[in-house]
Amino acid sequence: MEKHLFEEEKTESTAESRSMPRRDFLQLSGLGLLGAMLPMKGMLSPAEPANQARLSMQLYTVRDAIDKDPAGTLKRVADIGFKWIETAFWPPNITLQQAAKYIRDAGLSVSSSHIELPTDSAKKKTLLDTAKAYNSKKMIWHGWPEDKRYSSLEGTKELARIYNESHQFAKDNGLQFGLHNHWWEYRNKVGGKFVYEVLLEEVNPDIFFEVDTYWVKVAGQNPSEIVAKLGKRAKMLHIKDGPARWNDQLPKDIVEPMTPVGQGTQNFPAIVKAANGNTEWMVVEMDKVSGDVFEALKESYDYLVKNKMVRVG
Repeated sequence: MEKHLFEEEKTESTAESRSMPRRDFLQLSGLGLLGAMLPMKGMLSPAEPANQARLSMQLYTVRDAIDKDPAGTLKRVADIGFKWIETAFWPPNITLQQAAKYIRDAGLSVSSSHIELPTDSAKKKTLLDTAKAYNSKKMIWHGWPEDKRYSSLEGTKELARIYNESHQFAKDNGLQFGLHNHWWEYRNKVGGKFVYEVLLEEVNPDIFFEVDTYWVKVAGQNPSEIVAKLGKRAKMLHIKDGPARWNDQLPKDIVEPMTPVGQGTQNFPAIVKAANGNTEWMVVEMDKVSGDVFEALKESYDYLVKNKMVRVG
């Protein structure tokens, strides 16, 4: 992502249309080289166990609302109770200073950021500027769309080398580098192993995994078993719920509506137990919902907090 994607052409979105496809969203929006530092916040309460994952929310969930009313959207997210957000990309009509102010004014802090791979000087600068602007150390390759190299063992190892180089760049600058999955890493087999198993062997052990538990289940795997297997490498989990079943429209980014957390097919008590205190962040995300997205977020928040699966601060 060599230049700021706020400058790219904006795709039209209407209330009647379904949520903007992920591919279009990634093409139209960018990592903010935000001009203001965002404050870290939230001291651990003595009543909160130190090894319990913190709660965050991926802004991709409310991308359409942000497109219409960014300040109001972030305020509604904060009003639900969220203290932390995971950033993705901003619509092209939002300036850098505006984006920073929206987040600050809503009283939110950044847990982590989805980024492009720092494979050239422009993308390296974007990564560093993003980390500085958000005062966040966790930089995560969002991983969309599927890379055709995941279809072969040689290609997967080539990607692992790129991830290792990205990690080294991040580490040299005091940052942490992670990988976010979709279904193909847990569905595709190369060299007799699932892609994620090859990645586990090939990437630097300091690279963490942000396990999207929904896509793991869509791929036909058991999320709690995967989280347990990854152990300390699974520092972050994407928490989403719904039918979580494979369909041939998924590669076209046509997904079934998701449900509030706790109302679909996922077994989150088992997932949290499998994490065994290794997970630092649980990040709520919904790619698409059939009803009001803020109500779905509120129900998700209430489920996780009332069942004591996360700590908010």
